[in-house]
Amino acid sequence: MTVGVLQTVTRETFWTIGPVGEAVFYFLAAVAVLVFSYGVYERFARYARGTDDPFERLDDLPGRLRRAVRLLVSNEAQFDRDPYAGVMHAFILWGFLTLLIGTTILAIDIDIYRRLTGTSFFVGDFYLSYSLVMDALGLLFVVGVGMAIYRRYRVREERLWGKHTGFEDDAFVWTLFLLGVGGYLTEGLRIVGTGFPSFETVSFVGYFVALVLDAGGMSAGTAEAVYAWSWWSHAILALAFVAAIPYAKPFHMLSSFANIVTYDERAGRRLPRVPADLAPDEIGYTGVEDFSWRQMLDMDACTKCGRCSSACPAKASGRNLDPRDVILDLKAYRESVDAGGDEVDIIADGGGVIAAESMESCMACMACMDACPVDIEHLTHFTEMNRRLTETGQQPEQVQEAMMNVFQNSNSFGDPQRTRADWTEELAFEVPDAREESVEFLWYVGDYPSYDERNQRVARALARIFHEAGLSYGILYEDEGNDGNDVRRVGEEGLYEMLVEENAQIMAECDFEKIVCTDPHSYNTFANEYPEMATEMDVDFDYPVFHYTQVLRTLVDEGRLDLGSVDRTVTYHDPCHLGRYNGVFEPPRELVEATGADLVEMPRNRDDSFCCGGGGGGLWLDHDEHTKPSEERLREATEDTVRAPEQFVVACPMCATMYEDGRKTGGFEEELEIVDVTELVVEALDAGAGRAGGDTDGTTPAAAD
Repeated sequence: MTVGVLQTVTRETFWTIGPVGEAVFYFLAAVAVLVFSYGVYERFARYARGTDDPFERLDDLPGRLRRAVRLLVSNEAQFDRDPYAGVMHAFILWGFLTLLIGTTILAIDIDIYRRLTGTSFFVGDFYLSYSLVMDALGLLFVVGVGMAIYRRYRVREERLWGKHTGFEDDAFVWTLFLLGVGGYLTEGLRIVGTGFPSFETVSFVGYFVALVLDAGGMSAGTAEAVYAWSWWSHAILALAFVAAIPYAKPFHMLSSFANIVTYDERAGRRLPRVPADLAPDEIGYTGVEDFSWRQMLDMDACTKCGRCSSACPAKASGRNLDPRDVILDLKAYRESVDAGGDEVDIIADGGGVIAAESMESCMACMACMDACPVDIEHLTHFTEMNRRLTETGQQPEQVQEAMMNVFQNSNSFGDPQRTRADWTEELAFEVPDAREESVEFLWYVGDYPSYDERNQRVARALARIFHEAGLSYGILYEDEGNDGNDVRRVGEEGLYEMLVEENAQIMAECDFEKIVCTDPHSYNTFANEYPEMATEMDVDFDYPVFHYTQVLRTLVDEGRLDLGSVDRTVTYHDPCHLGRYNGVFEPPRELVEATGADLVEMPRNRDDSFCCGGGGGGLWLDHDEHTKPSEERLREATEDTVRAPEQFVVACPMCATMYEDGRKTGGFEEELEIVDVTELVVEALDAGAGRAGGDTDGTTPAAAD
């Protein structure tokens, strides 16, 4: 095309609308922007009235923004566990952003550039490129919304429906669909009404609509007459949508991005402290005035997608917990109180906004948080409600008994502290005492490996491995106390702080370099919570912390363990506190493979692992009226009939306890054996010793003779 012809390649934005119509449009647009701005202001003013958040949320803001933009553009969180939803959301997001940017560009040309220069850049090659991109990405937008409508109304995806599903959800998805389709209809009418300009073929979707209208008998005059109605319908719907954003579900387009930007990367792994100046009757969620600005942002960021609900093992087991409903119930209550409604107890046994039973059902596994695409920190809310239950004496009797045992004897069993190291007596060698000699590793054994008969075998197996490898290690014997990880997660913050102080002080009196833990729960709290809290208590706690699988993997890599081959098929279960909490996935698997065992993965593994049911106090509670998560997990492990595993391998004492129970109650005793990674490694050690003609009794290493 020549330059002169290119200058005529454009379209008239207000074709057939006229000066009066244009003025009315600008007036309505101004009203929409004002309503939108006021709504956003009101939202953020409400956040400002919330309590302070205890964590730094805006440090390294450029880095936080980069992460948020990457997650937004890539849609990786939506693709996780659900490729269909990932594609759907990507189409909607990319299409919506393109249409928004395209509308902004057009406004800049009409309202700024033309008024300043007297010319337009919305012509020629720019117009053609603009039209092609807008039609292509707009088509993706319509397809994406169509996929959403199909899944919601035709497939009726279960997780999309719930107690908080309502008119605003229907209005949101259908408004998006009408905006997308209405834009193409308006474009098609304009093309018919202007006589099918040849250059408009670049707007291939609109041109196709125009051809359909033409084939249906629509004349240019009719199209011109109908165009204004279509244009105004589309414009008013778009402006109404903009105005409604802060007041309904569309606000998640802003709040979810803000939520991702202000996310605490250690959320759940560490919990906020109770402010020192709070009285007992003020601890936990007592009313909406206790919500921090970030907790309110969490509530507003929820899109009702139900990913947390579908990932929750408590809900899957039939317990009274739906993470989505908890967040949305809190939001609905806050909005009700803000509007002048009556205040009631937020959490209570037999009443309240949230039932106490819901919090009793939570396993603190963080599956809900891992599944959430907008970084809602469910566990922070749940902990605040657990603290309230604790302060009001409403925790279940079993939990209260366990807490009393920890308080009196520093272990959840209530056994005498002097018997904590009795498990060492069956060993043919003496376990070093870290209180009396310098060691490289302080081995924190934990409650269950110390007192529970099943897990004492794990402790003895690990001691043997450390001994045979010549590792410099020692334990605290009767001075070791409960680590407090689950104490904190059931809401006993005061007891947790006492345990931190006691454990940190006894460790400070020892000479060691690193900590190695048997239990992932201990590993988590030592690595993520003790350092900050101990510092506030003026106690030093600055040690590298490892789970035993990480240390054993290093010993194998260094050739310090002579492993033979264990010839069997096994599967490995990722403990929540080791895997999902702290990202330790490969060391246990590499250890299993080092033993020669054939490792078969379960469908849900690594981040998607299914909780055993023991976390968050679940180990102390009785939920016999519901399906046990451990039974569901063992059922999953036995589904592969081609490569059926003979052993179910764990790396957590709580998991061992829960799965031994589930194996019996679920009828899996003939199908699977529950073994810890340490026990598998010891068997491989015996195989290696047998190959060399050494002692292979599995209890006493040849090196100890």
